[in-house]
Amino acid sequence: MPTSLHDTKTPATRTIIVHPRFKSRPHAGGEKGGARPRSDQDERARLDEAIGLAAAIDLQVVHAETITLAEPRAATLLGSGTVDRFADLVKEHEAQLVVIDGHLSPGQQRSLEKAWNAKVIDRTGLILEIFGARARTREGQLQVELAHLEYQRSRLVRSWTHLERQRGGFGFLGGPGETQIEIDRRLIGERIVRLKKEIETVTRTRQLHRQARARVPYPIVALVGYTNAGKSTLFNTLTKAGVVARDQLFATLDPTMRHIKLPSGRTAILSDTVGFVSDLPHELVAAFRATLEEVLEANVVIHVRDVSHEESDSQRRDVEDVLKQLGIDPENGERPVLEALNKIDLLDEDARLRVLGDAARSPRAVAVSAVTGEGLDGLLAAIDRDLSRTRRTLDVAVPIYDGETIAWLYSHGEVLSRADDETEAHLTVLLDPADTARLEKRDAVRVQSA
Repeated sequence: MPTSLHDTKTPATRTIIVHPRFKSRPHAGGEKGGARPRSDQDERARLDEAIGLAAAIDLQVVHAETITLAEPRAATLLGSGTVDRFADLVKEHEAQLVVIDGHLSPGQQRSLEKAWNAKVIDRTGLILEIFGARARTREGQLQVELAHLEYQRSRLVRSWTHLERQRGGFGFLGGPGETQIEIDRRLIGERIVRLKKEIETVTRTRQLHRQARARVPYPIVALVGYTNAGKSTLFNTLTKAGVVARDQLFATLDPTMRHIKLPSGRTAILSDTVGFVSDLPHELVAAFRATLEEVLEANVVIHVRDVSHEESDSQRRDVEDVLKQLGIDPENGERPVLEALNKIDLLDEDARLRVLGDAARSPRAVAVSAVTGEGLDGLLAAIDRDLSRTRRTLDVAVPIYDGETIAWLYSHGEVLSRADDETEAHLTVLLDPADTARLEKRDAVRVQSA
C-alpha cells in the first residue's frame, strides 16, 4: 500500500528549511495603508513557524535558516552561490527534503531538485501536505485533493524523472509515485471536474443542515484565529467536548460544532475551524471556502488570539487579511467580531495587567485563559450581548394553562419580567425576529412591541 514519507511507520524525513528574505519585497500583509516591511523579529517568527509547520507532520528538521537576498532569481529563486552552498548542506545532512518557505514556480522547483538531488516543496506544498494528513471528514478530504491537484496541475507532468523510484502517496512529500507520473493534464482536469461536483453535493448537504438549524433556530458562533492560538482548547472548555487540542500547528482541520448555553439561557452553536497562517495561499482560501462556510454563516465571529506570542499583533493582521478575503471585515461592523485575548495565564504580571487593561478599554475584546477558565464568563456574556442586538422587546400574553408556550418563551428568549393573573401570564421578553414570527402563529397568544 503506498504511503507518504511522513507516514509514522517510516523513518522521519530529514528536512532542511530555507526562509528567503528579499530586501526588495515588503510583507504582503498591509495592503490598505501601504506595504509593511518585515522586521528581523518578523523574519525569525516566520522561520520558527515554518519549523512548526514541518513538525506538524513529524518531519525531522536537521537545518533551518533565513537567507537574505537582494531579489528573486527567475531560474532558481535563490542566487547561484546560495544554491551551491545548500547543495553541500543537503549532502552533509543527508537531507531528503528541502522546504522553501515562500512560493516556487514549477521551473524553479525542478531546477532546485536537480541541483540538490532532493525533493523540494514550497510553503503552499507543505501546508497542503499537512491538510492532506489531517483531513478526516469526506468534505475535508475532497477539498484537500482538489487544492492539491489544482496546485500540482503543472508540476505533475514530466516533472519527476529522478523520483520515479520513490513510493507514491496521497500528498507529494513522497513524490507523485509511479502512476502519478503517467497522469497527463487532461486526466487531472477530469478529476478536478469530478471533485468539484462532489464538493457541490457536500456543500448542498451542509446547506440543508444549516437550513435545519435555522428552523430550530440556533445562532452560530464561529471561532477563528491563527493556528495554535488555542481555539480547540477554548472550544473544549466552553462545550465540554473532546476535540483534539495540541500544541501543534493545524491540529484542527475539519470544522467541529457543538451546542453551548449562554448566560441568558439561550442556546447557540459553537464552531471550531481550521487555523490561519501568515500569507495563507489563496489556493487554500478558495479551495477551503466550503469548509469555512460556517464562518460566513456565523452570527458572531470570535477571533482567538494568543497574546503570549511575541508576534501576536502580526498574527492578528494576518487573520484579518484572510477574513477580508472571505468577505468579513472586522472594521465595518456588519458582523460582530469579538477578540478573545487568550493565554493570559502564560503572561508575566506586567504583561497580564497590560492585556487586562486593553480588554477593559475595548468593547470588542475579552481577556481569557482557555486552560484555567479565567474570563470565560465575560466572553459568554459578550457573545450573548452581540446576539441580542437583533432581538425585539415584546409584551406577550399567554393563557395560563398554556405551559408549553410559556416554557418555549423561557428557552428561546430572555424573559425580562412576568406577572400572572387568573387567566393569563403577561411576560416581557427579548426574542429574535424568527422566533417572534413563530410565536405570532401560536393560537390564543397576544404579541405586541413593548
